[in-house]
Amino acid sequence: MMGEPVADMCDQLVKAVNVMMDAESSQIYRLEALKFCEEFKEKCSFCVPCGLQLADKTQTAVVRHFGLQILEHVIKFRWNNMPQQEKVQLKNCAMGLLSTGTYSILEEESHIKDVLSRIIVEMIKREWPQHWPDMLKEMEALTSVGEAQTELVMLILLRLAEDVITFRTLPTQRRRDIQQTLTQNMESIFSFLLAILQLHVDEYQTFLFCAHCRVGVSTLNTLAGYIDWVALANITNDNCRLLEMLCLLLSETELQLEAAECLLIAISRKGKLEDRKPLMVLFDDVAMHYILSAAQPVGAGVVERHYTFLKRLCQVLCALGSQLCSLVGSDVEVEVPANLSKYTEAFLAFTTHPSQFLRSSTQITWGTLFRHEILSKDPVIIQMTIKYFRATMTNLVKTGFPSSNDSPSCEYSRHDFDSDEDFNSFFNSFRAQQGEVVRNACRIVPLEAFQIAAEWLQYQISAPIDIGTTVCTCSKTAEGLCSILSPSVVQWDAMTFFTESVVGKIFKNVEDEKLPVDQGIELLQAVLNYNTQDPLILSCVLTNVSVLFPFVTHRPHFLPQVLYKLFASITFEVVEESKAPRTRAVKNIRRHACSSIIKMSRDYPQFILPCFDMMYNHVKKLFSSEALLNMLEKCALMEALVLISNQFKDYNKQKHFLEELMATVVARWTSDEMRRVLWDPALFLDFVGADQLVAEGIEHTTGINRSRLSFCVYTILGVVKRARWPADLEEAKAGGFVVGYTPNGAPIYRNPCSAQVLALLPNLLALIRTHNSLFLPENMCRLSETFSKAYDMIEVEKNMVLGLPQPALDIYDPPVYKTHLERMQGFFCTLYDNCYHILGKAGLSLQQDFYTIEGLAEQIVGSVFVSLDNVPDHRLRTMLHILLLNLRWQIINQRSTVSGEEEEEDESCEENQEMLEEQLVRLLTREVLDLSTPFSLFPFLFMSYPVCVEEEMMSTESQAVAVSPAQPTGELTELGKCFLKHEDIYMTLLTISFTSLSWKDTSNCHRSASIVCWTLLRQVVGGNLLPEAVTWFYTSVLKGLQMHGQHEICNSALTQLALLMYENLRPRYMELRAVMTQIPNITHSSALDQYDQRLLEPSSAQRLGEKKRKDQFKKLIAGAVGKALAQQFKKEVHIRNLPSLFKKPKPEKRDILETSESGALAALFSPVVDDI
Repeated sequence: MMGEPVADMCDQLVKAVNVMMDAESSQIYRLEALKFCEEFKEKCSFCVPCGLQLADKTQTAVVRHFGLQILEHVIKFRWNNMPQQEKVQLKNCAMGLLSTGTYSILEEESHIKDVLSRIIVEMIKREWPQHWPDMLKEMEALTSVGEAQTELVMLILLRLAEDVITFRTLPTQRRRDIQQTLTQNMESIFSFLLAILQLHVDEYQTFLFCAHCRVGVSTLNTLAGYIDWVALANITNDNCRLLEMLCLLLSETELQLEAAECLLIAISRKGKLEDRKPLMVLFDDVAMHYILSAAQPVGAGVVERHYTFLKRLCQVLCALGSQLCSLVGSDVEVEVPANLSKYTEAFLAFTTHPSQFLRSSTQITWGTLFRHEILSKDPVIIQMTIKYFRATMTNLVKTGFPSSNDSPSCEYSRHDFDSDEDFNSFFNSFRAQQGEVVRNACRIVPLEAFQIAAEWLQYQISAPIDIGTTVCTCSKTAEGLCSILSPSVVQWDAMTFFTESVVGKIFKNVEDEKLPVDQGIELLQAVLNYNTQDPLILSCVLTNVSVLFPFVTHRPHFLPQVLYKLFASITFEVVEESKAPRTRAVKNIRRHACSSIIKMSRDYPQFILPCFDMMYNHVKKLFSSEALLNMLEKCALMEALVLISNQFKDYNKQKHFLEELMATVVARWTSDEMRRVLWDPALFLDFVGADQLVAEGIEHTTGINRSRLSFCVYTILGVVKRARWPADLEEAKAGGFVVGYTPNGAPIYRNPCSAQVLALLPNLLALIRTHNSLFLPENMCRLSETFSKAYDMIEVEKNMVLGLPQPALDIYDPPVYKTHLERMQGFFCTLYDNCYHILGKAGLSLQQDFYTIEGLAEQIVGSVFVSLDNVPDHRLRTMLHILLLNLRWQIINQRSTVSGEEEEEDESCEENQEMLEEQLVRLLTREVLDLSTPFSLFPFLFMSYPVCVEEEMMSTESQAVAVSPAQPTGELTELGKCFLKHEDIYMTLLTISFTSLSWKDTSNCHRSASIVCWTLLRQVVGGNLLPEAVTWFYTSVLKGLQMHGQHEICNSALTQLALLMYENLRPRYMELRAVMTQIPNITHSSALDQYDQRLLEPSSAQRLGEKKRKDQFKKLIAGAVGKALAQQFKKEVHIRNLPSLFKKPKPEKRDILETSESGALAALFSPVVDDI
């Protein structure tokens, strides 16, 4: 009777599907066809017969796929309302499609197999095991029909495991029923899977039929879906038959990749150590033989599938090593395997493989082996450590760029990396990994490691320089010099890194009398005598000088030679008297030498003290020529001198030295001219030249003014940062640094730089005030056209804000030509930052001399906090202002909700700027919280808080609400209590904390909700909060749920915060109920009445436990929880629960005092078994 309508509808559906899939169809026709098909699936009453007819083998693949999609749609959305007879009929038809509805395994389309398996799984999820107890038997029977059916059964079992275990797409009870039934039948399921695998692998190896190979691949994929979660006993049953089969299949080219995947999952399993002990069978001769054989190279060139297999096999060996380290030395008494040597040789083969990716994959496991308490002492590992060092000498050399062909690694890199930049980033992290492993290995054989490093260093010193083919051709002054990719540079760089890693550990792992001091001094002498004009190689030489410097402490007479080498490098030039800008490499050399001197002065000040006069005289000689050093180099040398002067341990002597050192800076900084400049924005802009028009190529005459101004600020910062009193109290007292004691007996120190710095402070505060005033409109218009963007972010800052990697050095290293604008931007940026760094260091350095300045608070408010409304965000990162952030977030939220009507000329540029501004506000917000948290909470909150997993956030079943682990329970610090007395400050902190919950920053939201909000609010809960304030706080939390509720971590923290607030504030504030009634789906609910009744009557017998109360509250506020955009318009799938198979009956409740024939109390002590 329905045949004709069904046939007509099928014809229309076929046409619609063809229109949708036809590339020539217009957009309008395609949308019409799509609408017709969707309306058919939603409204048509004969979807099943149409779907079955369209799914027939006679139809084209796209039509069959659509027909099967119809059947899947019916099962997902109509199953609950279908009569039982129709369900049975549909199930039988679907099973019929499995048996006879497909082509052979090699002919059938993969998407047809996929949707057909989905149909069966959707029925299983709704009916098994209660209403379909024989499902597994039916699946097993299907495998006897043919290879195609066997593959479909594998796909069904795999998808079932994914939906139930991996993706958890079912209601809790249904998921539990299916998972427990699978677990109960797992032994037979595994036996079935292994039998299928064995059968088809045997058939494939005998007849080489591809159909059997396809079934084998599918079976292995299905096994991979189960091995991850089944009991380990299922994997190790029958003398580890599964693992044995997987090892055998590693030699089968078409199956080895899938077999390795399964093996990797199995070996990576966690769990009880005794359950993992059988995995050690893989160290036996047979298993190790097959693993080693599989690792052998196959043919020439890179075969992608085999390369992927090698990656998996490498991961297998890594996981095996991890299990070994966990089991050896544990309570389960696993001995060191006899085949450990074979294993480490196989592992070393991957460490020496041409692929840089494979090499890096082995590093973590090497580190674990070298750190292991027992294995690291095994002779095999000790011997392997030496081999690892030799391999690392090769691996540290940066070769294998995808764009090059100078190494066997290049071809592999082209498979792994999209660009040279990607490879460079990877290699930097790979090198850091190797450094860590080398340091661990040095604990085992420190002297042997030093010997290897010494040989390598001596070889590089004696080797001629090879600049390679990529020489610098862009500058005549740099002809014949190396680039960063020159063979000599990459060798020197690798050797230096290795030596740095080794020598740093030898002083910690070798007793003083056994240190190779003579050899170390010999190496240092060779390095000091090595002369080169190549800046890149000289940089490595300087690093080696620093690395070997600890040996000088055993031979002090070598110290002057080291200092002469470093001082010579501070004034390094490729071409003397050249007026061209220095290259980056030359600038780096000079900076490197300065840093080395500062580091030595910081780490060995007492040792260098005898050479202080020599250093001081040399520095004064260098300072006599203003053009010889730039301001940063001068400041670095001054810092080094200040560090050494701390060893005078004589207040008057050090004060006199600092006065002499800073005399020029003090005179310039406190001069009348400088005072006028620093106190007047217009004069300041004229002084630095920002109001002048300057053409490129013409020297800017005010550059010297900027340099001198920066030098003064850098010097003040350096002295404030480095000048200190002796750490030893007795030495401090003897030297005159102690001026008194606090009431609790703590000494009060004085800093020898206090007098000089305090004299400079007024002009410094004036500079900060003037700098803030530069952003006022009347001063912005003073900027010339050349410098109109002088206050914009420099490129380095932008990259840091956006988290972009800094570009690698240009291989040609051209001279650093900066535009006038770039120089001005850099000047303003560093000057502004350094002023605040000085203020930040002043309190710690000057202590009571700083805090007792008369009118200090007024001076800071009158400078630091001036004109902040006009200061751009990237400057506010140095000095945060809370009120400004609210406005910034309002602007960002408006951007995302209101679409602009006008299009800008350069849309991409505008988008980039908006993205930069948003990220800046995010960083500012986090820094505000970083600032306010330690102000308000106890010191434990200085620690960085890891993002808690959901289970940790939700594990509050046995805790009272007020001490939930998701909320801090600490009290306020003294500073926090001080804020509490000032209502305006405290309410500002509360406001910023609660407002930030709905800003578009999940990290900030989680931190505020879980750490800050309740800790601040609970202090004033008992006070007289206005109802409007309570309503606003609670509404802010709900807004946060609306914004971030789709993120489980934020959802958990916000829900806990809302629960705490409602339960603590609802008894006193009826207004909270009004807020709750505005949540969608709660207005007419009696659940809120019940919850309030239980809350307001704590003695009520209906009082719920913590877990149930929380669950009920989550249901109440569920309407306020926002959904991800992808979920907002998704049609809900409802799967009904079936009668539970595993529900334990609750014991009957009886009153133990109730009267009975035998007496209940007597029954308690009766030896007769009773229901009680």
